[in-house]
Amino acid sequence: MPKRVMQGVVVSDRSDKTIVVQVDRKVQHPLYKKFIRKSNKFHAHDAENRFKNGDKVRIQECRPISKQKCWEVLYDEA
Repeated sequence: MPKRVMQGVVVSDRSDKTIVVQVDRKVQHPLYKKFIRKSNKFHAHDAENRFKNGDKVRIQECRPISKQKCWEVLYDEA
C-alpha cells in the first residue's frame, strides 16, 4: 500500500525533532457546489530540526513515532 504524501506549511517548530504542518485543501460543498478551504494540522518528525516557521514542506506517512506523530518530513534536495 502506498504511503500518503502531503504538502503544507510549517506553523510551529517549538518541539525538539517535531514540527507542526498545516495542510490546506479545497473541497466542494455537496449541496451548494461552492469550494471550501479546509485545513488540518499534522505533527511530523524532523530529526535534524531543519525546518522553521513558514517553510513549505512535504510530509509522508510513516510508522507511529509517538502518540501524535506518524508523519515524517521528506528531505528534497532542491
